[in-house]
Amino acid sequence: MRFLPILLVLLSSLVYVGWHIWTIVPLPVWCKWLLVGVMLLLFALEIVGFTPLMNRMPLGMSSFVYNVGNKTVIVLFYLLMAFLLLDLGRLVRIVPRSLLHDNWPATAVLAVLMVGIFVYASVHYHHKERVSLELDSGGRLQRPLTVVMASDLHIGYHNRRADLAGWVDMINAEHPDLVLVAGDIVDFSFRPVLEEDMAAEFRRLEAPVYACLGNHEFYAGEPDAERFYRDAGINLLIDSSVVVGGVRIVGRDDRTNRNRKSLSELVGGDSLYSIVLDHQPYHLEEAEQQGVDFQLSGHTHRGQVWPLSWVTDALYECSWGSHQRGATHYYVSSGLGIWGAKYRIGTQSEYVVAQIH
Repeated sequence: MRFLPILLVLLSSLVYVGWHIWTIVPLPVWCKWLLVGVMLLLFALEIVGFTPLMNRMPLGMSSFVYNVGNKTVIVLFYLLMAFLLLDLGRLVRIVPRSLLHDNWPATAVLAVLMVGIFVYASVHYHHKERVSLELDSGGRLQRPLTVVMASDLHIGYHNRRADLAGWVDMINAEHPDLVLVAGDIVDFSFRPVLEEDMAAEFRRLEAPVYACLGNHEFYAGEPDAERFYRDAGINLLIDSSVVVGGVRIVGRDDRTNRNRKSLSELVGGDSLYSIVLDHQPYHLEEAEQQGVDFQLSGHTHRGQVWPLSWVTDALYECSWGSHQRGATHYYVSSGLGIWGAKYRIGTQSEYVVAQIH
C-alpha cells in the first residue's frame, strides 16, 4: 500500500503523456494504438521490477526488466516536463495549438531532443569523475595516507559484475592505503550479487575496505548483507569503530534503524584523527559537536537527474560535495553507482581520492 500513491502518480503521468503523443504524432489510428501498447508494456516492466517475480526469472531477463522499466520512468518524467512546458506556452498564447496536433516537425524535434538527452545521460553515467580531496591531520599521522572513498554502488540487476570489476580496477590504480564506502553497496536484492559471485571482485581490492550500512542493505536484508560483506572481505562497521593507520574509523548503523547508537556513544575520547561513515547526511551538527575531523556520507545521489537535484539541494544542509562546520569537514558523495536507470543529468558518478597529510 505504501507504493500506491507513487503508482497513481505514475499512471496519471502515463495517461497525460500518452494523450499528448496520440495528438501530436500524425500517424494512422492503428499506429497510435501500437504506440500506446508499447508504452503500457514498458510501464508494466517497471511494475514487475518491484515484485517477487524479479527473483524468479532468469538473471538476464530480470536485468532486462529492471533496466528497461526504470529507464522508461525517467523518459516519461522528461516527456511529462516537455508537454507541461508546451501546455503552459499554449495557455499564455506563446505556443500555437497547431504545434501539438498532427505535427511532424514538432514530433521530430521532440524525438531528437529526447534521444540526445538520454544518449548523453547514459554516457555521462558511465564516466566516473575522480574527485581530489586534501585533508590535514594536524600532525597526528606518522605518514600521509591515500584513502579512496565511495558510496552508493548499488550493485545488482543493473550494475553487474562487469561494472564492479571496472570500478575495482579504477580504485586499485590509485594504490590507496584504505578504501571507505559509505553504504548502499547493494541495490535491493542479493540474488544477482550472489549469482555473479561479486564478492570475488571485492576481494581483488588491494587495500583494506571499511564500510557502513545504508538503507538499501536493510531493503535487501541486513543479515544477508553482513554475510556477503564477510565473504567479500569488507570490514563492516555497525555502530562500532576501529583504528587503522593511526586513524579512528567510526561506522554508524543506518538511520533506518531507529535504535542505532548516538554519535557521542561511538566517538572515542582519544586524540586520533577521526573519520565517521554515516550513509544519510542528516544532522551534520552532531559530528561537529563531537569533534569529528571528517565525515563521509552518500545517499542523496544529488537527485540523479536534473531538476531533482534542486529538490535534494533544498532538503539537505549539504546534498553533494565538500562542506565544513567549525573544524569538521564533510564530503557527501553523489555515488559511484546508481539505483534505477543508469542516467546522470546535471549530476555525476564519482569516487573521492583523499590525501590525509
